[in-house]
Amino acid sequence: MTTAAATPSVAALTERRARVLGPAYRLFYEEPLHIVRGDGVWLYDANGERYLDAYNNVASVGHCHPQVVQAIARQAAQLNTHTRYLHEGILDYAQRLLATMPDALGHAMLTCTGSEANDLAMRIARAHTGAQGLIITRFAYHGVTASIAEASPSLGRYVKLGDNVRTVPAPDSYRVVPAQLGAVFAEGVRHAIEDLRAHGIRPAALLVDTVFSSDGIFTDPPGFLKDAVAAIRAAGGVFIADEVQPGLGRTGEAFWGFQRHGVVPDIVTMGKPMGNGHPLAGLAVRPEVLEAFGRECRYFNTFGGNPVSVAAGMAVLDVIEQTQLMAQVRRVGKYLRERLAGVAARRPLIGDIRGAGLFVAVEFVEDGDAARPATARTARIVNGLRRRHVLVGATGEAANILKIRPPMVFTEAHADLLADTLDAVLAEVENERAA
Repeated sequence: MTTAAATPSVAALTERRARVLGPAYRLFYEEPLHIVRGDGVWLYDANGERYLDAYNNVASVGHCHPQVVQAIARQAAQLNTHTRYLHEGILDYAQRLLATMPDALGHAMLTCTGSEANDLAMRIARAHTGAQGLIITRFAYHGVTASIAEASPSLGRYVKLGDNVRTVPAPDSYRVVPAQLGAVFAEGVRHAIEDLRAHGIRPAALLVDTVFSSDGIFTDPPGFLKDAVAAIRAAGGVFIADEVQPGLGRTGEAFWGFQRHGVVPDIVTMGKPMGNGHPLAGLAVRPEVLEAFGRECRYFNTFGGNPVSVAAGMAVLDVIEQTQLMAQVRRVGKYLRERLAGVAARRPLIGDIRGAGLFVAVEFVEDGDAARPATARTARIVNGLRRRHVLVGATGEAANILKIRPPMVFTEAHADLLADTLDAVLAEVENERAA
């Protein structure tokens, strides 16, 4: 084990990182963390200090889950190669994955990352429709390949959207009456379709993260997506549900986020939570939607669906089923939102609390005014939590919303620690303003 004396300082590591990796990378927090170990919901720094991880959804069933680690080690000791050879592992996993979805989604294709999955989904959608237009939400994130970065405005103001991409406002349940949310969102989609057509572009797809995590986390009321899905299909396009973040039971109410809305997508994309962080991702697709792509193209991904990754994926599904993790997510998520509501009753900075299961948003506004996002104070809150050893991030166009999405093994005791620490940090931030 690395001794404290041999551990480089955070400053030295930060300088080395900039020198070796270049200027494009970013670190979390004003005081960067040097994390060396993970266990369940905890991360440990080089000094042995423990941090509650309320942010990392990629470690879906907990950091270094022993069942997943053992599955990876067993398969790595036996074989790891690509999908150009026959192997039962990928077939067993694909069948089990498809069994969690509606019967209409009959084929699975595996990749290494969610970015690749979304890129592949768009290629399939365009082959099927013969069209090019893509509709996304205004602050979406769908990945980092060239074509998908052009459909990920949350990457920054210097990212140019593709000429075939149109954005629509997110379904903001804090500012739109819930009963009108579906109609308002669908109207935005119809306007985007009309604008594409006005520029001679036919719509190929509507692509949304089904909890709208980068836009600010909008989950309710269930069913509000139906009208928008109907609108894109009426225009000849397909609906792609990005389940990288909401999938695998994270909402507690359904295994996949789209199921809460009573819709069946044409394509479903998934990412690294499938393998608890091991590079496993992919998509499920209606056979008739895949037909043109399969006829006109061939698909090959050297390590997408390799035996070690699918072994990790099978172990994740085992853990979710054997430990009844969805029931825990549903119970603990409800408890967490109740605890946060208690904090909100004392702290006027909190304008809204929303979410489903263990995907929760806490939105901060100035003086209770939804039109005035408390961006600067949210940054102080995030860094204040980090100093008290609780890790979360900020999301939304104004970066004024806490994104809480811990490993799904989170318990009520962890929720208490998170809520109590947030209450203490908010008291500090309020006192700063009063002073």
